[in-house]
Parts: sequence; C-alpha cells; structure tokens
Amino acid sequence: MLRDPSHTTSVRQALSDATQRLGDRIDAEVLLGYALSKPRSWLIAHADDVLSPDHAAAYALLIEQREAGEPIAYITGRRGFWSLDLEVTPATLIPRPETELLVELALERVPVDKACRVLDLGTGSGAIALAIARERPMAEMVAVDASSEALDVARHNARRHHLGNVHFVHGDWFAPLDDYRFDVIVSNPPYIELDDPHLQQGDLRFEPISALVSGRDGLDDIRRIVRDAGLHLVRGGWLLFEHGWQQGDAVRALLRDADFVELSTAHDLEQRDRVSMGRWPIAGTCDSP
Repeated sequence: MLRDPSHTTSVRQALSDATQRLGDRIDAEVLLGYALSKPRSWLIAHADDVLSPDHAAAYALLIEQREAGEPIAYITGRRGFWSLDLEVTPATLIPRPETELLVELALERVPVDKACRVLDLGTGSGAIALAIARERPMAEMVAVDASSEALDVARHNARRHHLGNVHFVHGDWFAPLDDYRFDVIVSNPPYIELDDPHLQQGDLRFEPISALVSGRDGLDDIRRIVRDAGLHLVRGGWLLFEHGWQQGDAVRALLRDADFVELSTAHDLEQRDRVSMGRWPIAGTCDSP
C-alpha cells in the first residue's frame, strides 16, 4: 500500500507502491503525473525527489479512486484522441482508440480542398467531430447529442482547440435537423446489448448507460440511424458508423434493406468487424476521391 503521507517518500517509491496496488505501472505514472502536474519524462528524471505531504496525500486519494474502478479518464478529466487532448466527464463516453478507424474512413470521403457538410450523430465529448474538423477545415461540421451536459463538454473542447467550423445541436439523432442534408454522416452510437455482462465490468460501469446500450440486440439506435439517414444525405453521400464486432452481418443487412449501395465493413487492429458504411445512390457534388 502507499506509505503514510506524513512520512517522506520519493517519486520512485510512490510509483512502486502504487504499481503494486493497481497492477499497472502506466496507470500509476499517469495519476502521479496528474497529481504533480508533471509529464512522465519528469517522473523519470526526478525519481529520487521527495513528494510533499500534500502531493503524497493527493496521490493516495487518486490511487483509491482507481482501485475502486473509476476510469483514469474520469479521474483526470482528460483523454487523448486522434491529435487532440479532450476534456471528458461522466456525462460523456470515454473516446477509445478503435474509434479512430471511423475518423480515418470518414476523412477518405471528405474532400480536402472544397466545402462539404459532415454530420456527427451522438457526438459526446466531440471526439469524432473535432478530429474531422481539424483535418478538414473547409468542412462544415454539425455535431448532435441528446445530452445537454455532453454538448457543454464538446463545445468546451472545440473552444480549447480553436475549431470554429463545428456547430453543436441539441436533440435526438436526426430530430433537430429538419430537412438539412449532408455529404457524410458519421456516428459511434450505442450498440451494446441490454443484458451484456461487460456492462458490469471495467470502465463501462462508470460510463453513461444511454451512450452504451441500445435494446436487447444492441441495434435499436443503428436501426433508427440507417432508416432515416437517406432523408439527410445528398445523393452519393456516405453513412459510416461504429458497431460491435459481432454485428457486421446484421448492420450490412440493415443498410442493404434501406437501399444503400457500395456496402463494406472495416476491421479494427484485432481484425474484428468495427465500422460499416454505405453510400446513398446516385453520385452527388461531394464525391469521394
């Protein structure tokens, strides 16, 4: 266990004690860096420095939070995604590395050198919308979320990164968009089954259930998105969304039944189905390269 804060302890010893408790050296380093407002390189260079009692006490509290299972991102209020350092809160889903695949695929379909309208449904912390906005400054991004608390976080992240080409809209999926049409629609919607045992494990225990669960088979929200996307895409526009690794066949069937063409599913780094996409028929003015 961590030493009593009233006793002196070095950076090296504090990390050793915390690593033993957490079973994870990286978590121990991230939390100590957060407690000290120092980067990892500082921890290495100052391994023999003695922690002040206040810093030792603060670190002990952070380790207790992590031991209880609270996600690192919620403890520190930060999560890296794409090239962005994002604020996250318990009102938002924690951005994950596999979602960067959705960004990569969307960028292949958003022109670099001309204006294009892109919609991010269920934006949460704004991770997807802001990553696309940074890489495609000529794109007009619209980011929708049903949670006003999540939108507050996303707006703050946009201001922090000086991204003025993103407009945030409060509402349920397409409901607040009237007949507005887009060249590309992206989404990382809820797609976990209602009784999935993983909901009681790890970080998922702390994340907003509304951003995770979508009916008994996990596809309720995807059905809505696919059903209504054609009303909000230009001809030739693209719909891309993340989903569970066992849902590829089902979501391609939904896209096919909704008259999408050029259907495909991309795999994540573990070669599992992760992002599916389809094109609204008849080429429009914002063709993919």
